[in-house]
Amino acid sequence: MIAAIPTLSIGGIRKLLLAGEVSVTEVVRSLLERIEALNPKLNAFITVLAESALADAKHFDTGERNLSTSPLAGIPLAVKDVLCIQGVRTTCGSKILENYRPPFDATVIARLRQAGAMVLGKTNMDEFAMGSSTENSAFGPVHNPWHLDHVPGGSSGGSAAAVAADLCAGALGSDTGGSIRQPAAFCGVVGLKPTYGRVSRFGLVAFASSLDQIGPITKTVEDAALLLQAIAGHDPADSTAVDRAVPNYTEVLNRPIAGLKLGLPKEYLIEGIDPEVRRAVMDAVQTGRELGAEIVEISLPHTEYGIAAYYIIAPAEASSNLARYDGVKYGYRHPEAADLLEMYQRTRSVGFGAEVKRRIMLGTYSLSAGYYDAYYKKASQVRSLIRDDFLHAFRRCDAILAPAAPHPAFKIGEKAADPLQMYLSDVFTLPASLAGIPGISIPCGISSNGLPIGLQVLGPHFGEPIVLRVAHQLEQALPPLPPKPLH
Repeated sequence: MIAAIPTLSIGGIRKLLLAGEVSVTEVVRSLLERIEALNPKLNAFITVLAESALADAKHFDTGERNLSTSPLAGIPLAVKDVLCIQGVRTTCGSKILENYRPPFDATVIARLRQAGAMVLGKTNMDEFAMGSSTENSAFGPVHNPWHLDHVPGGSSGGSAAAVAADLCAGALGSDTGGSIRQPAAFCGVVGLKPTYGRVSRFGLVAFASSLDQIGPITKTVEDAALLLQAIAGHDPADSTAVDRAVPNYTEVLNRPIAGLKLGLPKEYLIEGIDPEVRRAVMDAVQTGRELGAEIVEISLPHTEYGIAAYYIIAPAEASSNLARYDGVKYGYRHPEAADLLEMYQRTRSVGFGAEVKRRIMLGTYSLSAGYYDAYYKKASQVRSLIRDDFLHAFRRCDAILAPAAPHPAFKIGEKAADPLQMYLSDVFTLPASLAGIPGISIPCGISSNGLPIGLQVLGPHFGEPIVLRVAHQLEQALPPLPPKPLH
């Protein structure tokens, strides 16, 4: 039984714990042993917190803490290394924060602890969440558990790989333009991006402040609902966290989807999409039809401008947010500099990786005098059009079905020399991020070379209940993925 623990969902582990069949310490030890065995191959974790996780487990086993207080009590999780944990190294996958230890917890970390969950470690990621493959980490690339020579997606690739390889019961990631949903699709797990403002960003190291959102990566839709339940809600420390009641996300999961209208955007099934992805997504659409949903064709006409708008807005915000890493306040400082200006230049030149520098330069250029109206202002107007597209679409349907990515995971290094090809990996996730709506990726098939394919379910603002309901019903009806090679 102990050997099987890592493969279980949060719900499965909870059943064993509540029945007294295993202890929390046994659960934690089984996952730590698996991390020790497999992380050298995967590079999914940057920091493993074995001692603190075992200490937390002991509190449950000695009766100091009660397992029945929360659905997450006694559950070991991982968190993307962009989330601050007091006294724990928080690197953002960057040399510039290689030894940074925050003096506070992110709000989501505090809420997970309040719910009784334990943090097993911090997961690897594209530097400052800038990337679609988790190759841009100062700590080396993450490998996909299905094929070790393929990427896990990005930027939350470490979290997705850790969940897929059964190194943790679930994880948190962050999604700016698809960084939860795309790696979830590449790794064959569930990834949920909540509505912008549904989850507090306090303690999330900023990339693009108007886009960043924290969300769960899990083995099942039910687990995603449980994690969202714990972390969602208003936070006075974050002015963008909406003061709105948090519904019970798990109670809607078993409601049938018969009678719902599910939109199929014609712009998402375009020429150039991998034929196997198209086939898997259309098979899932047919499953929705068989469950009694009505499939309606919709149009999101400004989808083609999503990448261009995103790669102006996000780098512009990044150039502003990353200006604080100057070698003065905290983080890396270059030891050899004759004066202040040289210290700034050397610190940022050595501390930041190539992709981060590229985006800082793009963002600074688009915000500069004489170019703001032509680039940033125009991109913001396009963003409004994309948001309006979704608002109009949701007058015709309850939720939207679409591919999560145009292709399965690609080989490590395959797109590294061509940034534009890399950016196109997020073509189907970026519009929802620009609009601020919720979306989830669930596995819907497997390619001929054994790589998972993801289906995206999108909903209106604060429509997480309908997104989770549709995703859960489809998840239950679709064929499960075959066993992973790492099992």
